[in-house]
Amino acid sequence: MKNCLIISGGCYSDICRQTPYDYVIACDAGVLFARQMGISPDLILGDFDSLSEPVPTEYEGVPVMRYPAMKDDSDTMLAVKAALQKGFDKITLTCALGGRLDHTYANLQTLAYIAQNGHIGELLSDDTHILTFAGGSITLPQKEGYTLSLFSHTDCCRDVSITGSLYDVTCIDLRNTVPLGLSNAWRDEAITISMKEGILLIIISRLETPETNHVY
Repeated sequence: MKNCLIISGGCYSDICRQTPYDYVIACDAGVLFARQMGISPDLILGDFDSLSEPVPTEYEGVPVMRYPAMKDDSDTMLAVKAALQKGFDKITLTCALGGRLDHTYANLQTLAYIAQNGHIGELLSDDTHILTFAGGSITLPQKEGYTLSLFSHTDCCRDVSITGSLYDVTCIDLRNTVPLGLSNAWRDEAITISMKEGILLIIISRLETPETNHVY
């Protein structure tokens, strides 16, 4: 499976620093994060409205795609479209959380776009792992000290079943107006999720203190 890493300009995280990727795209100020991680991008793109200094000289020769600030797509979405055009099966976003809420939400929509186009999308930060899931079955190994939440990104995710969790369900519908899937937890060594239709957002979040180690 060919995997593309996209480094955005949100809050810095080096969780992907030691993982090998087939291709790396740095978006706008994400090029500074790439340098901080010691990663050399294969492509740099964006409108560069948030980059307060020139592209680092050590990346001279790396292709740069410049876009006008007034455009329809975010820099991260442009990077995702470039990765899809290059035929990558899996796309990982990092440095794409935190900061402005509207940018964070736009990146979640970008994950849904990846799933809608039949590819695997994930977003990684130091304490959060977000996956999009567009049907079939997926098994997630237990992560100690983490919760797992499921949200319907489409109007409805149909026939959702969960086994191996604290709250197992069989063939229920999740809707994007009701947070029914908030804060589940592992009961067994792995949780298996299956679904017939829709785009599901799976958010695996680290518990920060013992006081938060409960299910709402």
